[in-house]
Amino acid sequence: MFGAIMSRFSKDLGVDLGTANTLIYVKGRGIVIDESSFVAVNLRNGQVLAVGHEAKAMLGKTPPHVLVTRPLQRGIIADFEVTEKMLRYFFEKVHRESSAFVPRPRVVIGVPLDVTEVERKAVADAVMSAGAHEVHVVEEPMAAAIGVGLPISEPVGNMIVDIGGGTSEIAVISLNGVVTAKSIPIAGDEMNRSIVQYARDVFNMLLGERVAEDVKLAVGSAIPSDGPSEVPMRGRDLLSGLPREILVSDGQVREALARSVKAIVENIKSILEITPPELVADIYRHGILLSGGGALLRGIDRAISDGTGVVVRIADDPLMAVVRGAGLLHEDRKLLKDVALPMTDRMR
Repeated sequence: MFGAIMSRFSKDLGVDLGTANTLIYVKGRGIVIDESSFVAVNLRNGQVLAVGHEAKAMLGKTPPHVLVTRPLQRGIIADFEVTEKMLRYFFEKVHRESSAFVPRPRVVIGVPLDVTEVERKAVADAVMSAGAHEVHVVEEPMAAAIGVGLPISEPVGNMIVDIGGGTSEIAVISLNGVVTAKSIPIAGDEMNRSIVQYARDVFNMLLGERVAEDVKLAVGSAIPSDGPSEVPMRGRDLLSGLPREILVSDGQVREALARSVKAIVENIKSILEITPPELVADIYRHGILLSGGGALLRGIDRAISDGTGVVVRIADDPLMAVVRGAGLLHEDRKLLKDVALPMTDRMR
């Protein structure tokens, strides 16, 4: 009873609980939280020292008693307690200017396609433990499709590829349901690891994943660009053990990323091969839509189009597609009821 009363003074939230970033959409205000999914914990007393971008800035720079951790791996909760603390911090931040004494938000949250019932319940339990009054769980490609305005309720094949930090979600959607789909653990983090491995194999240099990510963002691409470009890459020389800096070209980074890009293309083709022909005809007519941070890799739309023979478009503001879709579902309760995954009584 008290929770229901307090929920009237709380926000309706859409949440994209990603491996790399957590975003929160507030009904009527838009996206208000865009933070890294990192938490810094003092191992001596269990105290949370920092959350989000502030915690990510500590990565690789902490004393032994401070652990900087990602509580989610490949879109799945790996540390329930830390995830709950991170969400509670974000919920309180959203409600900080509100008159609500105890924030009890209603939450719609996205999860990867292939999560088990246990993993789905863990997400809902973490959201409830963080202070939510009500939680609805939807599949991330469905939320992304709603966020970019695809006509998912119509008898039309809509293909969306959401390339996140931990997973890439490939789905064909029609009549408010996922017809064919696949979730693969090849996305932004795997691309970073590929650059780390390339630096080790080719340059005998050990990189941190943050440096690899910076290199990817600076010159990473899926196809050759108009002109060559280079960026400094700093790490530790594996032979001497001393700091070292080299210039790495966009072609070398592209070579490092080639396996990941090819795997994404091949998995998209495998989904098209098992999709009903009527829906494939729609997809050929309307194209494939890319969302997620990985959609910003230069030329990945061209690489997918060349591999599939289908026109590929990148969503406007692809990073925000999932969280915007989750937030918009609060405004259409009938659609939310249709697309939300089955839940236990405690999750309602």
